[in-house]
Amino acid sequence: MSPTPNLAKSAGRRTVLRMIAAAAAGALALPATRAASRPEARIITISGAVTEVAYALGAEGQVVGTDTTSIFPAAALKTPKVGYMRQLSAEGLLSLRPNAVIATTEAGPPVVLDQLRSAGVKLELIEADHTWGEVQRKVHAVGRAAGRETQAADLQRNLDARWAEVQSRVASASGRRKPRVLFVLSHSASPQVSGEKTAANAVIGFAGGVNCLSGFQGYRPMTAEAMASAAPDVILTSTQSIEAHGGADRFWQRPELALTPAFARRALITQDALLLLGFGPRLPQAVDELHRQLQAL
Repeated sequence: MSPTPNLAKSAGRRTVLRMIAAAAAGALALPATRAASRPEARIITISGAVTEVAYALGAEGQVVGTDTTSIFPAAALKTPKVGYMRQLSAEGLLSLRPNAVIATTEAGPPVVLDQLRSAGVKLELIEADHTWGEVQRKVHAVGRAAGRETQAADLQRNLDARWAEVQSRVASASGRRKPRVLFVLSHSASPQVSGEKTAANAVIGFAGGVNCLSGFQGYRPMTAEAMASAAPDVILTSTQSIEAHGGADRFWQRPELALTPAFARRALITQDALLLLGFGPRLPQAVDELHRQLQAL
């Protein structure tokens, strides 16, 4: 009996993946004299923050591909792109002949990650839990994959010292009332607001504010009822959201925002989305800037 179309299609797909993986293995099997002349690891970084770490460690020469969230530093924009971190394809990844893919647990879909493992590619998934430990894990993971453990340890010491300094400054202002902050993500026509278990929620807390929305996890649509009950003192959003609206004045024209105390004062703080939410090596800078802006308002 001939195989069903679905089974045949699945078998064909596996064959293609094996061929790509075999080609990658052959290309990486260099003579010893050539292997010594260039780094062995060929790395794909999935997550803008992971890519930032690679550049901070001086490992950019080993990065053969990145995802579309990898936009900093500017040189990362010129790297081959493998798509959005949640919508990866095995063929696109394997075509770059990596022997290591470093991503966060937000990457997917799972079937593609399984295909990478089956092809013999080392896959490291870093837990994205919006803590300082997440930043540390990214530094250590890239350092191991790139063979730059010493540089990673040095970078982590510097980052830990900077983080402690910023958190000490935030703690010294703890006697004041914490400003109520609403984070709005509005890169499209349907604005979303952040609840618990989000990067925005964590950053707001790190900077000495309080997320004025609770009782749900993730993001929800921004509604007039939610804005009226949340009563934020300050609106926090990304520079990309403001650009999508055509400027701050257009952003404030959203009728939902008119119901908030922040609207009366035009209390608005913006930061680059990757800087603010990426949980990469610039997190101390993002939190420090946000804290100072909250205090000024």
